[in-house]
Amino acid sequence: MGRFYYYDFPSAEILVFDDFLIMQIREGADIHPKHNERLNEIVETHYSGKQFVYISNRVNSYSVDPLTYVETEKIPNLAGIAIVTDTRIMRQNAEYEKNFFDKPYKIFNTLSEAIQWAHKILTDFHQKQ
Repeated sequence: MGRFYYYDFPSAEILVFDDFLIMQIREGADIHPKHNERLNEIVETHYSGKQFVYISNRVNSYSVDPLTYVETEKIPNLAGIAIVTDTRIMRQNAEYEKNFFDKPYKIFNTLSEAIQWAHKILTDFHQKQ
């Protein structure tokens, strides 16, 4: 693993690694499609011409407009989304949100499992090339 970058925004923290980013939304935030503008800036800066996986580490309670996923799906080099949560209600929310995203999307109990899946998704993608 190479260097990583850290972004601290009012509604979220983002850790950017070589092949994936980890987004941790702050407690009580309301996430809407407009939030993709910042995500797109980070993607253009760090993943230009390269596939990556988005990992949502859901340790806080917040709301997501499901239409956010419709916009997120338009990021051409986004290979998939992993959701990490250990609560029943957040898992149910993530299951519902999955209906709005048409790329690989999986829910995990731990961050380690999500990172392993991210590597697998990217390995599979590169093998198909």
